[in-house]
Amino acid sequence: MLTRAGIRGLGDSTSPREATVLELLFDIVYVFALARLAGRVADDLTIVRHTLLSEAGQTLLFFTAMWMIWSLNALMASTFDPRRTDLQVVLLATMFGTLILAVSLPQAFGERGVVFACTYVVIQIGRPLYLTLALRGHPMWPGPARVLCWHLATGVLWVGGAISGGTGRGVFWTVALAIEVLGAATNWPTPIRAIRRGGVRIAFPHLAERYNQFFMIALAEVMVETGFAVSFPGLSIERTAILVAAFLAVVAYWRIYFYHSGQIRAAPANSGSSAGEELQLSQWASLSLLLIVGGIICTAVGFGQVVEDPDPPIDWALVVIIFGGPALFLIGRAFLAPPSNGRRRSYVLFVGVLALGLAAPPMVLMRPLAAVVTAALILVAVAVYDRLTYRRAPETNPAL
Repeated sequence: MLTRAGIRGLGDSTSPREATVLELLFDIVYVFALARLAGRVADDLTIVRHTLLSEAGQTLLFFTAMWMIWSLNALMASTFDPRRTDLQVVLLATMFGTLILAVSLPQAFGERGVVFACTYVVIQIGRPLYLTLALRGHPMWPGPARVLCWHLATGVLWVGGAISGGTGRGVFWTVALAIEVLGAATNWPTPIRAIRRGGVRIAFPHLAERYNQFFMIALAEVMVETGFAVSFPGLSIERTAILVAAFLAVVAYWRIYFYHSGQIRAAPANSGSSAGEELQLSQWASLSLLLIVGGIICTAVGFGQVVEDPDPPIDWALVVIIFGGPALFLIGRAFLAPPSNGRRRSYVLFVGVLALGLAAPPMVLMRPLAAVVTAALILVAVAVYDRLTYRRAPETNPAL
């Protein structure tokens, strides 16, 4: 039985500035999950054309679902002390569940659908359920209680979709995930009067460390996918050029993410910001990082596919992946800092998106090598222009 002393211990605990080793271990599981998602994207490019959109939609659904788990766990660890034994148990249980989800991904719309859906529901209900019970009587209790209400509702749709199978599975799961994303974007509102108000107090330095850590893990996928594709046939002039382009893209991603001028910063402690406003800021950053990581995965897949099939003509879907990935990254990074922080908005990233959009159509008439090199050079140009135009003190750990 939970005692009142234990309740105070959780609600009054504070998250450290640095991410813990267990959180790093948690992210390592997502290396495997990201690899499985990248594999699905690669498979989507080689299937029959009339099922391309549906297969891509399934991959997007899985990516968003996995992201919801990661972001809510990062938020929990940035609100309460992740060094507590009870929260470490929650993280370990979520880590094991995430591993099951990643293993189930290839057949989630087939024979493993029930396993995938039930595991996802247990993770998403179990976390807020424990926090709700442990925080009874504490002012922060309404926050996880609202999240629990939303996931109890969507859990029915997840399990119902798994049981129905076929087209119904996709419909049920899409509706469920859309509801969850809407809830996260609107701070999980509920008509229940007792839990309308109240929320969490977020340690933004810790959350920023978690985001930076996950970004670097995702960025490694570009070199892993490209390097693995090159290593089997060996180096040639064309494959070496692709490897160099991948390296330049990785460096540009790193430079733009960590040194771009518009950084998110939490309001000072004496600014009067509410817990709800802090949660909204964290959700803004979470949705932006979703685009950033999605763009990086697309880049990893695109470069790897060109290594495996460097001969023309290039497929239009592959062109979309190669140029759409960097565009998603730039859009996500541009909105990582909300306009309310008082900084002058930099438009260089939007110019980069426009350049990618203009350069993409002619690539269907050129060699695949030209596409990856062009995309990499545009990213490098954006990074260089951003550095020359917005000079600022060196900083390698942007804070939220």
